Amino acid sequence: MRSSSDAAEGIESRTDPLGFGVGLRAVHYRDFLEFRPRVDWLEVHTENYLDQAGWDWHVLQELRGDYPLSLHGVGLGLGSARGFSNEHLERVRNLVDQVQPALVSEHLCWGAVSGRQLNDLLPLNLDDVALDLMCERVHRVQESLNRRLLIENVSTYVRFRNDSMSEALFLAALASRTGCGLLLDVNNLYVNQCNHGEDALMALQEIAVGSVGEIHLGGHLVTPQAVIDHHGAVVADPVWGLYEAALRRFGQLPTLVEWDTDIPPLEVLLGEADRARHVAHQLRAPLGPKSTVVRSTSSGGWSGGTDDSATADLAAVQADFAAALFDRGQMGRALHRIRGEAVEHRLSLYRGNQFATWERTLAGAYPVLQMLVGDEFFGGLSREFGIAVPSGNADLNEFGAGFADFLAGFPHVHEYPYFPDMARLEWALHRAHYAESSDAVAPGAVMGVQRERLSRARFRLHPACALFASQWAVVQVWLAHQSDHDLEFPSSIHQESHALVLRPGWWAQVVPLAPSSHAALAKLATGGDFGSAVRAASEMDEAFDADGELQRWLDMRLFTQVDV
Repeated sequence: MRSSSDAAEGIESRTDPLGFGVGLRAVHYRDFLEFRPRVDWLEVHTENYLDQAGWDWHVLQELRGDYPLSLHGVGLGLGSARGFSNEHLERVRNLVDQVQPALVSEHLCWGAVSGRQLNDLLPLNLDDVALDLMCERVHRVQESLNRRLLIENVSTYVRFRNDSMSEALFLAALASRTGCGLLLDVNNLYVNQCNHGEDALMALQEIAVGSVGEIHLGGHLVTPQAVIDHHGAVVADPVWGLYEAALRRFGQLPTLVEWDTDIPPLEVLLGEADRARHVAHQLRAPLGPKSTVVRSTSSGGWSGGTDDSATADLAAVQADFAAALFDRGQMGRALHRIRGEAVEHRLSLYRGNQFATWERTLAGAYPVLQMLVGDEFFGGLSREFGIAVPSGNADLNEFGAGFADFLAGFPHVHEYPYFPDMARLEWALHRAHYAESSDAVAPGAVMGVQRERLSRARFRLHPACALFASQWAVVQVWLAHQSDHDLEFPSSIHQESHALVLRPGWWAQVVPLAPSSHAALAKLATGGDFGSAVRAASEMDEAFDADGELQRWLDMRLFTQVDV
């Protein structure tokens, strides 16, 4: 295992302090694109940009020249004893290489068990076994990214009976052994003080000066049983007091205001960032240590490792915790491992978070299905799906891929046989949003080509395009639920429908197709030439207008390549 001096070797300082920033959220994209509001830097959630395509990626590319960026990850689950995803780490590494952010951060948590991603920031045991595992993971990530990683303390609702150190001491040891930095979330310190009786000011003293690279501020929700870190309110006065104490100890550091639920107008976030600036200036806090980037000088990788027999106990704790999230009847073993008061309610908070995440994510991908069944039924449907079909990806944008097949076998929607096809259409639309961008063939590119040559031409469809066909009137039902269409719900669901999902610019669309046009495009999509596509269409419709349809497809920017 490498020493702390080895871990810090090659760390190179940057000279530009970041100042005071806000999280970039989709509801504020237009504000930033049109007005470039005054703020020092922006933070984005890493997982929202892993596909490096579509509208979100376009916005990030437009803004990165005007604002320093921080990538804040929520999906690596560094403390997962089983289920850590090297594939996810590779996607993060690729994104970091492309964006070149000023800061990269993750959380002190776990989020996976064998065969299942839980897509949450779950509480980690605070003992030597978990510390060894976290050190190994942080080393692995830093060497993969070739950067110093910041690790954030998290708000929790439970602590474990076998914890042997405070969270602050755990983080201090992690930073010392790996050379990583810490992202100090002051609101989370306060939430944990309320939930566990921990001393937030003492926690600040347990963290070494010079190890903190960034500070987070956010709002919380007070309930009778627990204080919940919901990022949906202004920063509370006690948190501002802790922020002042943190500045006195660590100096002025890059400070970010988080707001993720009930997001207000941008002016409110900017006001909170300005208040943080004012607090720092009033204290005349000196600049803290600058952001750092790891430049690895070691020819070898991390030579340490964790004892699998030791992590087996940690894996068992996490497996029991995960089982309790999916089945209330299995809460017993998890409750036995938790200390404190109101532990069943506290554990249920995580269970509720899991269900809410599933429902929110599926509602984003399947809005028409949600309207068809109603919010209450859709919530129950989401829970049944999340339990029956384990999430296998730390990227929540992939959650819901198997919803159509699930609906096909779900007895409670048996009376609505078109629901699975509606799910297939909505999933194609959802994934089109994240599909690779590509230049389209110009509308006049093949006009004037001799008929014989055109017949042999092969066309490549845009990566965002998908063909859809159903024995039910799914396309008509979908269109009837769109605010920009005045179509009524079809009088009969027993009729075929065909469509093309495409994204000519940044917004995915559903374009109804005649069966003959669908047959022609299906032939092209599978590598057939234009002549075979026309024959397939003509077999269904003798009046098929090949030239007219080709021109329509070109006008829709449907093709990225044509080989004549």
